[in-house]
Formats: sequence, C-alpha cells, structure tokens
Amino acid sequence: MAAETPLFSQAQTLENDEAVREVRGIMALRARGSAPTALVRTYGCQQNVSDSEKIKGFLAQMGFSFTENEEDADFILFNTCAVREHAEDRVFGNVGALKNVKRRHPSTLIAVCGCMMEEEKAAERIRSVFPFVGLVFGTHVIHRFPQLLLRALTEEKRVFERGDDSEDREIAEGLPVRRDGAVKAWLTVMYGCNNFCSYCIVPYVRGRERSREPQAILEEFRGLVRDGYKDITLLGQNVNSYGKTLKTPVSFARLLRMLDEIDGDYRIRFMTSHPKDLTKELIDTIAGGRHISHHLHLPFQSGNNRVLKEMNRGYTREQYLDLIQYAKEKITDLSLTSDVIVGFPGESYEEFLDTVDLIRRVEFTSLFTFIYSPRTGTRAAGLPDPIPAEEKSKWLRELCAEQEKIAAVRCASSVGTVQRVLVEEKNPKTGLLTGRTDGNIIVDFAGDPAFIGSFAEVRITSARNWILGGELA
Repeated sequence: MAAETPLFSQAQTLENDEAVREVRGIMALRARGSAPTALVRTYGCQQNVSDSEKIKGFLAQMGFSFTENEEDADFILFNTCAVREHAEDRVFGNVGALKNVKRRHPSTLIAVCGCMMEEEKAAERIRSVFPFVGLVFGTHVIHRFPQLLLRALTEEKRVFERGDDSEDREIAEGLPVRRDGAVKAWLTVMYGCNNFCSYCIVPYVRGRERSREPQAILEEFRGLVRDGYKDITLLGQNVNSYGKTLKTPVSFARLLRMLDEIDGDYRIRFMTSHPKDLTKELIDTIAGGRHISHHLHLPFQSGNNRVLKEMNRGYTREQYLDLIQYAKEKITDLSLTSDVIVGFPGESYEEFLDTVDLIRRVEFTSLFTFIYSPRTGTRAAGLPDPIPAEEKSKWLRELCAEQEKIAAVRCASSVGTVQRVLVEEKNPKTGLLTGRTDGNIIVDFAGDPAFIGSFAEVRITSARNWILGGELA
C-alpha cells in the first residue's frame, strides 16, 4: 500500500542517533547521581500519554532512569493539555513551582511541551514569565526531541520549537516507546482533526488529520500482542475518520477487522469516536469481532439541536439517537459512555433539559461532564455567554445526579452475571484485585495477585453506582 505521508527519513534517523549519543555523554557528566534521571509529567488525554511514552523511549536510549521526585531529576518535562482553561492554569502553577527546584539544583534542565506550546500565547507566557524553562516544543516535533534536547544542553540560549505546515504533514514511524505499564497499551492510528467544533482548540494545536499506514499499525499491534499486552486502545482525535487521508483509503471498520484477525488473548478498544462519522459498518464490525470491546465512547456534547449546530458538531439529536438504537440492537451488551458540555454560550435551561432527557433515553454507563471552558482562538469564545457560572454549576450537579441514578440501575443489572475481567492491579487499601469488564466497568474482587495481567471469570455479587463487586467464578 503506497504511503501518503513521508515517514521519518534515514537522514533524520541518523541525526537523532547522533544526538542520542551526544546527550548520553553530556548527561553522564552532568548527572548528580550515578546516572541521569528524568521526570516526565503528563496532563490531558491518552494521546498525550502516548506522546510521553515516545519521549521516555528517547530518554531511555540516552541513559536516563525515571523518577517521580522533582528534587532527584536532572531533567524535568511537563507534557501539557490545552483543551480546558483549568488544565492550562494548573500547568502554569506547577511550572512556576519549579523555580525553587531550579534554584536548589541549577543544573536541572526544565522543559515544557505538548498542546499548550502550540498556542502562541501560552508559549510566549512561558518565554516571558518562566525564564528558568530551557526547552519548549510543540506536538509536531516530538520525533526530533533528541536534537532539541541536545541544543538545549549545548547552546547558550533557550530553545523554542513549534510546528508549522510542513511538520504538520509528517508522520514519523519507528520511534522508541517506553510504555508505562505491562497490561494496557496505547496505539495511535491517526493524528489531528478536521472537524473544527466551535469550542475546541484541538485542530489548531494538533493540526489536520493524518492517518498512519495500516501496515505500520499492524506491525506495532502484533508487537504489543507478542509482548503480552491484553488491553490495546487505538487512539485518534476522531478514529472514525481514519484512512480518509491515505492514497488508498481504508475505513476504520476495515482496520479494526484486520487487527481483530491477529491471533492472541487480548482486547481492542478505541477512542475517540465522532457521531457524524460513526457508520453502521463500524457497529457491525464491533458486533462481529472476536477481540473488540463492546464499549463505545461516543461524545454527544449536547442533547439540543440548536446548541449542536452552534457547536458545529455535524449531527442532530435524532441522528445520534438513531445510531444508539442501531448499536443496541446489534450489540445487546453494549456499554456506552460519552462527553457532555454544560453551559455552552447562549444555552438556556430548557435546552439543557434536552441533554438530561437524552441521557435518560440512552442510559449511559458513565459520563465525562464539563462546564464550558472558553478557548481563545475558537469561534465559541466570541459568543455571548450570559449564564452565570453559579447557574452552570447547578445544571452540572443536576445532570450528574440524574446520571448517578442511571448508572446505579445499569450496574445493578449486572449482579448475578459472570463477566470476563482483565485484572489490572491490587488495591493497596482494600487488598482486593481490581480490573475492568469488556464494557469498561471497574470490578473489585478477592483473588491471588498472580491473576494480574490476565483475564479472569468473575461473578458479580454487588453494585455501587459505577463500580462492581464480585468473586471468582
């Protein structure tokens, strides 16, 4: 299959390899301990987590070990999120707190990367307010991280590197990855977004859609299965748009079928799905799959058509409900989750009640709920927004109270059933094992820690809202 996007060139690989060697030598001399240590802190979505795993892959090649203690780190990096204002404020506060770390340990190199740094205003604030930050780079240049780090260590000035149109079109394959766990793995299938929802900054900081070649995805996926990963999540800002930018288009449903054919004991998840691009073919693929989770995360954001139009979501309430009805008919044990924005500019209480009505009709397993957060540079940020924050908070509480009742009923319906649970860890407080069902619902049960990292058959004996209790079947 012909490549549509240029891969990481041999020359770039050689430049990175040389930078890795030079950084390794420099840090061996600069490290305060026997070997250099790095702290990588990630904010935001799973795509940011995946990006951080690539950065840590490079750092491991350079000889770094890892720490969660800022005082012990020779290199500190914050990978940032720009989706909500609160997330940005938190980052700025935490970056500011590093000033004292830098004062106590002048040799520590501090870096900030990620979505926030693709915003000119945020990057400029780092430049002007936090002079102790020595390296800043955006989402589009992660593949050149070794070269950027080398410059920050050897040049007598701070290094700022953000993406441009040419970087936007590049997909770098074969980057090293140091994954955070041994059970669950993230696998990016595409980058960017073309939707331009009126409230969302993502297309501006992540760029336009670019899909990875199926063969590259298949190769990485096979490696994860060989390495024993049991829960593999395919990532993209809108996975339903996968393949549209390839010279030979491949639908996301087809990609899922190709992955599902690979032998092994594993589960496939994916996120995030956009309702306007969710096809019946994809629903049928989930229903007929051997390894595909019967959990669908399908953000609807609002249950009111006027608000959906203002959001530029590209579908109506009725279309969303029709998709849900079809999905429930094809996948009888389907678990549904979603994202909801409360208090979009101009939204009335009556329009908000349409959202409450929609969650009653759908009966979601759980919701991720947010009060609208204006993002500079988006169309919604310029809309009149007369509803006070206190009123929006009241609406949010009303929505969450309704969802809690729905979740309690849904979870209670699982009592008495036997669920296949992927055991993830032992809860240090309760001593119980914790895992997730195929529908992504948390289950606690007593058992041998030897089960961690494998699937177990668990009979559900109790339910409390979104968490189940059980016993080995």
